[in-house]
Amino acid sequence: QVQLVESGGGLVQAGGSLRLSCAASGRTFSRYATGWFRQAPGKEREFVAAVSWSGISTYYADNVKGRFTISRDNAKNAVYLQMDSLKPEDTAVYYCASAETQAVTNPAEEYEYDYWGQGTQVTVSS
Repeated sequence: QVQLVESGGGLVQAGGSLRLSCAASGRTFSRYATGWFRQAPGKEREFVAAVSWSGISTYYADNVKGRFTISRDNAKNAVYLQMDSLKPEDTAVYYCASAETQAVTNPAEEYEYDYWGQGTQVTVSS
């Protein structure tokens, strides 16, 4: 059974940084594309970033481009989201998602991903 577990969330002041981690069990994470999504209170879940199985191709939502960096360490079976210059509007529950393929056609679309973690809360105070 595949399980994804996010960690690293917390409370941070605007302008600060956090690094989220996603660990996988039940599968070799390195074979599959992985994404991060987030859901703020009262809003739909939205795409944040994605990375191909190799780590070579990365994709970002426009509102985090230049501030967030997705990466993976296949030796540790983990994917990371480095978040810098955080803003109050980044406050949300952040979810890790894993596809069943090495790359996906539409990395920003939820239907491309088959497994989801439970999420980790990120709160940015002004």
